[in-house]
Amino acid sequence: MSKNKDKLNVDKRRHRKIRIGTVVGDRMEKTVNVAIVRSYQHPLYKKVVRATKKILAHDEQNNCKVGDVVQVVESRPLSKRKRWRVQSIISAAQSATD
Repeated sequence: MSKNKDKLNVDKRRHRKIRIGTVVGDRMEKTVNVAIVRSYQHPLYKKVVRATKKILAHDEQNNCKVGDVVQVVESRPLSKRKRWRVQSIISAAQSATD
């Protein structure tokens, strides 16, 4: 019976939300502010609307810089507002010296 229970717990963990966003703030220790943009069609007026949501994500090695495109994954609560972790950096920001 315990094998089935363990299998159910693993299956639940596999379905974590994954989002792609841009780092808009990196001033905190081990935390980055990520802007996630989604587009949807307004149900009545049929216009495409862009909605931006800013979240706090945990960055263990402090690798992320402003402008990086990152992939974040849902996690357990890490602090009052931090519920996401940086899974990977998809593309690094262009530096100002280029």
